[in-house]
Amino acid sequence: MISACGSSVAALVTADNTSHVEGMPETAAAIPNFNSTACNVFMCKGLQFADNTANVQTFQPGQVVNMLASIPIPHEGPMNVSVVDTKTNTAIGNPLISFVSYADESLPALPANNTNFNVTIPTTLGSTCSVAGTCVLQWFWFGTAADQTYESCVDMVIPGSPSAVVSAAAVNSALVAKSRI
Repeated sequence: MISACGSSVAALVTADNTSHVEGMPETAAAIPNFNSTACNVFMCKGLQFADNTANVQTFQPGQVVNMLASIPIPHEGPMNVSVVDTKTNTAIGNPLISFVSYADESLPALPANNTNFNVTIPTTLGSTCSVAGTCVLQWFWFGTAADQTYESCVDMVIPGSPSAVVSAAAVNSALVAKSRI
């Protein structure tokens, strides 16, 4: 991340991996010749696939994946988990799970399904995500009152054909997805 984003942007993520994205562009703007293409802070908070190849997850179409989310400071707003194309930073298909109201700070306690939930890997992706680094499983939450975006990404492959390319360091886990953070 340091080579793509600079040490000051990387320090923001390192200091608090649950922090929101909005402070990152301001920090990046202070870096001479900052390359927003190499470090898109709105794609997995600028964290780089190259730094996470040992944690690539292999999921099968139709597989149920348990996800755990850490929410130290709730801010009510919408949330979704989607398969995202890393080149375009766009969702592929519909969200795998979504909440209109998520992490509502007015509740005495967060509902259990805000921090521990399952998603089902789509069966319609074919070979779209068969090469490591092309897709992520992205948890995306926007706290509306705080006007803050939170995100975390799981690097993954979904073998859609016998020719699927998977990193030799890929780790298969159906229980808890390992994110870039």
